[in-house]
Amino acid sequence: MPHRVDIHVGQKIRQRRWLTGMTQQKLAELVGIKFQQIQKYETGANRVSASRLWDIADALGIDVAFFFEGLKSEAELAKTGAENVPADVMGDKEAMDLIRSYYSIPEDQRRRLFELARVLSDVA
Repeated sequence: MPHRVDIHVGQKIRQRRWLTGMTQQKLAELVGIKFQQIQKYETGANRVSASRLWDIADALGIDVAFFFEGLKSEAELAKTGAENVPADVMGDKEAMDLIRSYYSIPEDQRRRLFELARVLSDVA
């Protein structure tokens, strides 16, 4: 069974790849591996070595620390309990497409859409 850290790192790889519009094939080419390996990393089936994670971060134009953002220790998890947002929301393709679409909207319209979403969530 995959370790939760490997799953988290894989989700962050997928998240960044989707946000940049990069395919698994393109990322694999930039890193010098087969796209199937990227698939295995993204699902947490295979653990990413430190040097490979460095190469992936470079290909995606981010710092390696990005892959560990939001990762909580076992003690923190025990204290916080359940949250309203699913743990894998950033690993959801629909959510990532929504985020990409949101940022393609002109800023003034985006602010109005954000306020509308805030009002709707308060009503729900």
